[in-house]
Amino acid sequence: MTTPHAKPNTNKAQKTVRVLLPLPVGSGYDYIVPPDLSIKIGSFVSVPFGKKEVLGIVWAEGSGEVPASKLKALNRPLDLEPLPEVTRAFVDWVAGYTLTPPGSILKMVLGGQLRPLKDKDKLDFPQPDPALLTGNLTEEQTRAAEALCADVQEAAYAVTLLDGVTGSGKTEVYAQALAQCFRQGRQALLLLPEIAMTAALLGRLEKHFGAPPTLWHSGLTEKQRRLNWHAIKQGKAKFILGARSALFLPYADLGLIVVDEEHEGAYKQEEGVIYHGRDMAVVRAHLGKIPLILASATPSLETHHNVKQGKYKHLILHSRFGAAKMPQIELVDLRAEKMSAQTFISQPLFDALEKALAAKQQAMLFLNRRGYAPLTLCRACGNRLQCPSCTAWLIEHKKTSRLHCHQCGYSTKIPSACPVCNAEDKFAACGPGIERIAEEVAARLPTARAAIMASDTLDSAKGAAELVEQMDNHAIDILIGTQIMAKGYHFPRLTLVGVIDADLGLAGGDPRAAERTFQLLQQVAGRSGRAEDEGTVFLQTTQPDHPVMQALAKGQRDAFMQTEMRERQAFHLPPFARLASLTISGADRTQVVVAAQKIAAAAPQTERMRILGPAPAPYAILRGKTRYRLTIQAARNVNLSAAVAAWLAPLSLPRTLKVQVDIDPYSFL
Repeated sequence: MTTPHAKPNTNKAQKTVRVLLPLPVGSGYDYIVPPDLSIKIGSFVSVPFGKKEVLGIVWAEGSGEVPASKLKALNRPLDLEPLPEVTRAFVDWVAGYTLTPPGSILKMVLGGQLRPLKDKDKLDFPQPDPALLTGNLTEEQTRAAEALCADVQEAAYAVTLLDGVTGSGKTEVYAQALAQCFRQGRQALLLLPEIAMTAALLGRLEKHFGAPPTLWHSGLTEKQRRLNWHAIKQGKAKFILGARSALFLPYADLGLIVVDEEHEGAYKQEEGVIYHGRDMAVVRAHLGKIPLILASATPSLETHHNVKQGKYKHLILHSRFGAAKMPQIELVDLRAEKMSAQTFISQPLFDALEKALAAKQQAMLFLNRRGYAPLTLCRACGNRLQCPSCTAWLIEHKKTSRLHCHQCGYSTKIPSACPVCNAEDKFAACGPGIERIAEEVAARLPTARAAIMASDTLDSAKGAAELVEQMDNHAIDILIGTQIMAKGYHFPRLTLVGVIDADLGLAGGDPRAAERTFQLLQQVAGRSGRAEDEGTVFLQTTQPDHPVMQALAKGQRDAFMQTEMRERQAFHLPPFARLASLTISGADRTQVVVAAQKIAAAAPQTERMRILGPAPAPYAILRGKTRYRLTIQAARNVNLSAAVAAWLAPLSLPRTLKVQVDIDPYSFL
């Protein structure tokens, strides 16, 4: 109703919505909805942003913070079903927990950059047939499979640790749960820590279900990504096999998540959006009210703790499948071995190699160090060749005849003269990498057919598949490699595993060093003797009395884990406490130091949080940027994300600096 002196208001209230853009800025922007459009929450829309047209998602009703007269209107909606509510909730949760702009999380949901379907694109994806999966399981496997299938049938949130020794058939067991999910017409996601591992599983899974799974990882072509994303979004892809980023895809009807090798550090994303794939899988399962299976022969302490707290169920496979037995593990005390400076394979291990080759069996030599040598120095002046942009030594690679930095990717030719003293032909390669081990094998066992397996020699899943085929066809006698070959591979003729430097992961003061070394060596050892022939493992060590070595040799995994648990509890470390790290980096060292001190001075004063630092990060210079770090140690019941956000919010820091927040850090480099 209007008064006689007022002009009637003919303007109708304009509807506004908040649109989230896949950009690392803000938490969404308000736009006007044109009156001829009907827009739902979750709709894919095109909006003007600056001078560009950008794709976004309608995230909520308009905030009303900006007058409608100053807002721009939506351009148009896209012909896509709205983003599911559970996916939107997942984006918001991950953004809040990791202190990351939600747009950065949305970018992962959109597969990087959403690519629209082309007219010639066909989403004709073969469907997995659960009827093809046989039930040829042991009694122990059957009980575990039935328990997992019951959870899938119930279609409710539940986390189960599938804990089985290497070679116990964990894949065959969780395949039964996958089949149950397919019978219910829902989608299932199987996460792997490494792309190369897909080669080991693809053939088995295709045989089980009559169709290959839909892949999602960084090695896909643009066309493959486009087709796979839309097939997953529309629910036409039922079985998805992928790396950690596959967790964020917009599933139409996800009914099960399996995280294989749940203990693996590769599930931790260290750059960009920093998150742990296993932990976020738990969140995604909880939000979607679906079951989650964590599978491992060497479960993480965090998962063990959740089992003991009653948060996770626990299924155990005690023995290997069929006639296979666990391998015998021998410790080789390198202090007692008489070896030349250029020899890295001890006599006991060498004798075992000769014996395995004579018996027409295969062997694996493991050293978690790529390249030829970890350090090159000048014998005239002692100069060590270092990366110009990082506090890291340059690694010699014989394959490329160059020196490489494994931190930033820098490479250069090996100089003919020392850049410090100008002495020529005085460079010495110190210590072994896998290329040097391969060189020693070629010299001492010239008739052996050897191959190298490392992340820089396998540049694709196809390359890994070809190497696996060569092993299966016995075209390779000795496989020499890094941790990429330590998990998921089943080679029936492989009866001998030799670990060149079993102590390598124990140095450096990392609180997870013992746990990770045990897990890695146990997984490596587990490649041996997985068929009828018994396996043997030689661990070359200078610390045979170390708890890790003794636990491996005696097969005392659970006792070792209990000891580690007690130490973690005594030192207030995860899973009994919370950790976070703040890494301040920039080109100006003085500016970095001042900012780090300013952040430390503003730290919350509470007994429930302890601030360590600031101090130079272990890699104090990385890619030309100086790095300082603060570590936060907090009580288990502290909301660390909220505490860190409140701490940093009022601080004004130079834009030339970057502050990287890592909630629950896994690496301390």
